[in-house]
Amino acid sequence: MTGVSQGPEIPWTGVLLLLGVFITFFAAGIYVGAALGVLGLLAGFAFSDRPFWTFLGQTIWGPSSSFVLVAVPLFLLMGEILLRAGLSERLYRSLNLWLDRMPGGLLHTNIVASGVFSAISGSSVATAATMGSVAMPFFQGKGYDPKMVMGSLAAGGALGNLIPPGITFIIYALITETSVGALYLAAVGPSILVMLAFIGVILLNRKSAPPPGERIPLDVKLRGLVDLLPTIILILIVLGTIYAGLATPTESAALGVVAAIVIAIVERRFSFRMLHACAEATARNTAMIGLILLGAYVLNYIITLLGVPQMMSALVSGLPLPAWVIMALIIGFYLALGTFMEGFSMIITTIPVIFPVVVALGYDPIWFGVVVTMLVEIALISPPDGTVLYVLQGLRKDGRGIGDVFVGVLPFVGVYILAIALLMVMPGIALWLPGAVGP
Repeated sequence: MTGVSQGPEIPWTGVLLLLGVFITFFAAGIYVGAALGVLGLLAGFAFSDRPFWTFLGQTIWGPSSSFVLVAVPLFLLMGEILLRAGLSERLYRSLNLWLDRMPGGLLHTNIVASGVFSAISGSSVATAATMGSVAMPFFQGKGYDPKMVMGSLAAGGALGNLIPPGITFIIYALITETSVGALYLAAVGPSILVMLAFIGVILLNRKSAPPPGERIPLDVKLRGLVDLLPTIILILIVLGTIYAGLATPTESAALGVVAAIVIAIVERRFSFRMLHACAEATARNTAMIGLILLGAYVLNYIITLLGVPQMMSALVSGLPLPAWVIMALIIGFYLALGTFMEGFSMIITTIPVIFPVVVALGYDPIWFGVVVTMLVEIALISPPDGTVLYVLQGLRKDGRGIGDVFVGVLPFVGVYILAIALLMVMPGIALWLPGAVGP
């Protein structure tokens, strides 16, 4: 930890130059992990008067060998197995039987089905891709406004990281050394709030949907509930074991993988070729996440040694502004950042600097974990660079432009921001359940 300039000795010209290099890397489309790692090395060479690389091995190995991190590939593998087992289509069809008569019909099914699938997926991109591929055929020739169709699918996909077991919570917990279980408990209230807000948007835009169709007999609806059983079983296994204290998130993820394989066998969709395809997709996504994490660890290590988080915390704490104003500025910063930066990269690169500031302001780390995850979700559906928007556009077969997706998602982005504002005014929405359950 020696050999690096600290506090007031920071050469700001060099810091601004590195910031310029950082922006240039992202503007040039360089892989995020490589950009972060190279930037960290440049910062080390610029500010260290001793061989800083002697610390890199321990810096990378320590957090990357965390047992909590094992949950990430396991949740990804579970989602891949379920996708190929056809569970998502059965889930969508069953929920549509119950929601089709509501004003907005299938649009509500997009939100609720995405929310339920998120409880076994943990990834917004995976949820959007899965639900988008399943839902789009249902809308053909039905008279729905394409903008609201794409907007509701994007909003539903965004729930993938917010609803437990969201992967973003695992990364946040690893960086900030907070409890994953507490974060999952805290996310329950905001998840329900956001889903209800999305349904409210659809109800206010009911003219974008055709009138409800014929009433579906109750016995047909009840028989359709059978298709929900595999999903309910998985949710009970994954989230039930976590909330009951019977398993850690990593252990519950492993149980989920086993349960997903059993479901695939029962559905007669399992084969070793399918398992190989799932493992290959999981390895590819895990490698991408791992590269970003390792690059971020190097950069965060140098930033911490420079004393930047501590300096920022002291600077912000001394500002003659109320804490809520500073927090509003931080939220505004994330909203602006999310318009051009991928959400997962955003949280990894900013949390080491922002987190000490938030704690110094007196905000609860668990509460902030939920808020920053919601901001990541907004980044995933914010034009012009929202990842979920491009995933859904890639699934379309009607030849329409991406403008439909951009316009359709804006009302949902608006209510998402309002939900964050409500969470600032009433933090108990997130903190009540962790407080009630206790340590």
